[in-house]
Amino acid sequence: MNNQTSFTAKAAVAKEGSLPRLHLINEEKQFSDDLSNYISERWNLKDAGFNYNLAAVFGSQSTGKSTLLNRLFGTNFDVMSEAARMQTTKGIWISQGKGMKVLIMDVEGTDGREHGEDQDFERKSALFSLATSEVLLVNMWEHTVGLYNGANMGLLKTVLEVNLQLFGNNRGKEKTLLFFVIRDHVGATPLANLSNTLRSDLEQIWRGLSKPEGLEDCKMSDYFDFMFTALPHKLLQPEQFETEVNQLRLRFTDPAHPNYVFQPQYSRRVPADGLHVYAKSIWEKIMTNKDLDLPTQQELLAQFRCDEIASAAFLVFTEAIKEFRHPIEAGRLVDGLGPKMKEIRSNVMKSFDKDASRYHAEVYKRKRAEVLDKSNTMLESYYLGQLKNLHKTAKTLFSNKLQESLRREEAEFATASSDSKKEAIRFFLEGAKAIRLEDTDWEYDEERYQLERDLQELSAEQREKEIAKMMEGLERRLKKELNDPIKLALDSPGPGMWGRVITIYKGEMEDTEKLLHKKAKAFEMDQEELKGLVENMRMQGWVLATMKIQEECVDGLILYKLLNRFEEKFQRDERGLPRVWKPEDDIDTPYRKARDETLAIVPLYARIDNLDPVTGTRFTLESSEDFDFDQSLHVLSETRQQELATQFKRKVDASYVEAKRSVVATQAKIPHWIAVALILLGWNEFMTVITTPLYLSATLMIGAPLLALWYLNMLGMAQTVGWTAYDQAVVAGKGMLRGVVSPSEPVQIQDAGHSQDDNCKDMHTTLHARRSPRPQDRRRDPQGGEIDGGLELSTMGVKKSL
Repeated sequence: MNNQTSFTAKAAVAKEGSLPRLHLINEEKQFSDDLSNYISERWNLKDAGFNYNLAAVFGSQSTGKSTLLNRLFGTNFDVMSEAARMQTTKGIWISQGKGMKVLIMDVEGTDGREHGEDQDFERKSALFSLATSEVLLVNMWEHTVGLYNGANMGLLKTVLEVNLQLFGNNRGKEKTLLFFVIRDHVGATPLANLSNTLRSDLEQIWRGLSKPEGLEDCKMSDYFDFMFTALPHKLLQPEQFETEVNQLRLRFTDPAHPNYVFQPQYSRRVPADGLHVYAKSIWEKIMTNKDLDLPTQQELLAQFRCDEIASAAFLVFTEAIKEFRHPIEAGRLVDGLGPKMKEIRSNVMKSFDKDASRYHAEVYKRKRAEVLDKSNTMLESYYLGQLKNLHKTAKTLFSNKLQESLRREEAEFATASSDSKKEAIRFFLEGAKAIRLEDTDWEYDEERYQLERDLQELSAEQREKEIAKMMEGLERRLKKELNDPIKLALDSPGPGMWGRVITIYKGEMEDTEKLLHKKAKAFEMDQEELKGLVENMRMQGWVLATMKIQEECVDGLILYKLLNRFEEKFQRDERGLPRVWKPEDDIDTPYRKARDETLAIVPLYARIDNLDPVTGTRFTLESSEDFDFDQSLHVLSETRQQELATQFKRKVDASYVEAKRSVVATQAKIPHWIAVALILLGWNEFMTVITTPLYLSATLMIGAPLLALWYLNMLGMAQTVGWTAYDQAVVAGKGMLRGVVSPSEPVQIQDAGHSQDDNCKDMHTTLHARRSPRPQDRRRDPQGGEIDGGLELSTMGVKKSL
């Protein structure tokens, strides 16, 4: 706990100064968790990708490593006090170069008295620096060149061994630059000689290394490049030192410099935003003494970072596609769904590529494929939902288009259906192609096949409806054409009546079949289907004909026809003129003849004679479960025939009685002597009346109306009207008298109804009491019966009063 607190405090101190610096690994070998924050916020390298460099410095303690870094890169690492000469750098510090995208690690010096014989940290720091850095600066004094311990050859041996361990399998692919900086060079020994001495010593060390199997013949140049430089003495030659340092800085900052150190072959291919994960995983492997497989660590880093980048991209992706869910689930089409999905997916891939493409190529490709596949999977549900809505909309479009086409005159169903189907399929295909994204295995063939089947079913259903509508129209036309001719044929009963009906039916059916053939062409029917419709129309036409026959043969109508036939035979002569019966005429014989001839046609109505008068053959239709042709020929049963005969006889008997009475009425005449007696006895009265103006006027005023009523045979009616008016006056008088005698009461609906019923009873009693049996009030009905005129008019008066 105390160690962690101390480490945090040091990190805080490191943030002070002109440039932020971080105590990356402290003396307790703890890795800082603040590296990510420094990279993104303090050094602004989060989006640098591979566009940054990392260098580290190695060397013995108190050789001026921190001073060199501060002068080269403008950092502010702590430097040793000349007076104390104590260890200044503990652990590993890291900082950014001033004005550069370069990170520099200041590694604790070796061969310090603080660690003594314990070289564990030296080896681990060397391993960490090689795994992360592109350039390793080896800081050493000129006078130590050629020495083993003084020149840190033991440390260099460790460096070579570690490098072979890390990059053994990347022979010739990835290299590390060892940049030797020889300090306090006085110029006595040329730099070239010093370089050769160091190379010779390194070659000797390389040959003495225990190499892994398969790398026995490898060369040091397969894994390392070398650069050498010398700097004058900082204290004795300060101006020359500063000049040389400035020249050396160009090799780190100017890519155009011929000896530019940060070459692509030295890059560890670790993006800046993933450096904290990569460096921490390397240090943890080193601390656990596990074999460090650097390529594997790079892959792990790539996997980790790619997953992080993908997760961040999918947060935006998920939010962007939310707008599609509600309308698609509601069954509506989303306008421009294809371009929108393409744009959203493209943004996700661009966001992923921007940050993930800097990592391990194979991992990046694999993760990119996973991101693309996941994006396509999430979008596929909206694709399928849009397809479903396109399917539904295409069906609606087909139905509407078909209905619109069929409303036009002379529209052919087959053509209208085909055009509507093509338009619906085109609409679906255009919509499906518009939402199908590249790099997907999305298909719509099955949905198209299902749509075509659905459209075929809809077309078949609509076709059946249109055929049924056509058949209904033909049936209505046929019914209209059959009704009147059949009625006329049945109104003229005779031996050829049914022949005329059969001829009418066959003639109308022939016209109907022609019209059916003409209309059927619009449906592209085959012969079998057309034949079935024709047979059905024939049957339906016959049903319509028999329905009209049954309608005309109900009891009331057929009795009316029989009576008309009887009247023609009995009441009219051979010339068709009305008969006026005379006393000498024979009424019985014409009556019996007309009655018997009329009764003889009742069996004619009983059954349809299906003999075709044109061909002389029996007309017939094929029976089915719902239609029995033989049964359709029966019109009147035996019972109905007997009932009709009875009713007919009763009616015609009344005509016979009326004829007899008319003969008797013509025989009842006033004797001539009575007329002579009336003239003789009433002459004086007659002269008085005609000579007196008052009597004459009164006689004319009263006699003229009475004469007219008598002449019109309306005396009985006038008498009835008079009695009715009298009755009404009596009722009104009673009501007025009742109103004077008793006070008025509020009128209520129930009381009014009761009073009205009482009045009706009174009127009925009065009417019954005043019913006159006088002969002049009786008149004859058309059938010869007598009607009580007074009763009839009184009843009319009662109804009017009510």
